[in-house]
Amino acid sequence: MHGQTKRRAKVSEYGTQLMEKQKAKYTYGILERQFRNIFEKASRKGGVTGEVLLQLIESRLDNVVYRLGISPTRDGARQLIGHRHILVNGKVLNIPSYELHPGDLVSVRERSKSLEIITNSLSGRGNQYSWLEWDGGMMTGKFMNYPERDLIPENIKEQLIVELYSK
Repeated sequence: MHGQTKRRAKVSEYGTQLMEKQKAKYTYGILERQFRNIFEKASRKGGVTGEVLLQLIESRLDNVVYRLGISPTRDGARQLIGHRHILVNGKVLNIPSYELHPGDLVSVRERSKSLEIITNSLSGRGNQYSWLEWDGGMMTGKFMNYPERDLIPENIKEQLIVELYSK
């Protein structure tokens, strides 16, 4: 009557779309309303909505701090930003959802450069991203441009998210 044997054989189309959206939200640590607002902004911009959505998410300050290797996790990046350890264009910013624009400089605050979490993360920093430039001596990164879809390493099927929101 109840239990594993009576499970639905296949997830519905809506279910797969919803799971894809949830995966994107949890991967990037974004709540529902923020995610919806980013999607609406992406749909207003020109270009393929799904690609633009991922580009906008990748240009968030918390994600760029994580991608630059200043923090080992996105949650850690949000915390570093919230505790005012990160500068954008020379100004302290404590808003993790701040949208960076091409040419913006992201750096570690002078008195925060010796923090153990930052030095450990930067020492184990491996791969580079072509849309980001990092200067290890100055502990400064530059957001060069919005990344192309094939350069974003996350395994997200953005088309399913677009279909879900366009209902």
